Parts: sequence; C-alpha cells; structure tokens
Amino acid sequence: SASGTAKFSGFTLVLATLDVAEGKRWFDNLAAQGQIEMDWQETFWAQGLGKVSDRFGVPWMNNVVKHQPAT
Repeated sequence: SASGTAKFSGFTLVLATLDVAEGKRWFDNLAAQGQIEMDWQETFWAQGLGKVSDRFGVPWMNNVVKHQPAT
C-alpha cells in the first residue's frame, strides 16, 4: 500500500488447542501490539475463541476445541 503497510485479506490463520490457558495466552500475545477483532469468549463449539490482527496486520483466530464425549 502507499503507506508502506501491507494489507492482508481473503484468509485467516487459525491456531487450535485443547488447553484454554494456552489459547488465551496466544490470543493475548497476538493482541498485545495488534488489534482485537472479536473478544475472547466461550461459544457453543469452543471453550475459548477470539480473533485478532497482529502488529503486521495478519488476521488470526484462536480456537480452544471443546471436548466431545465419546459415542
């Protein structure tokens, strides 16, 4: 771009884990110098989920998978 800052679009990198503390740490570290797009929260499919653009403008989604009971 003219400002010298890259503009990323059309994709989101996903980090997935089973550990809530690890997922939240990833989210906080990426958000520290970036911009939060969706606050960290629990959803019906995830123990934790958040979306952030890092300091370089790269979009990330952090997902903590809910444990599914064996069938």
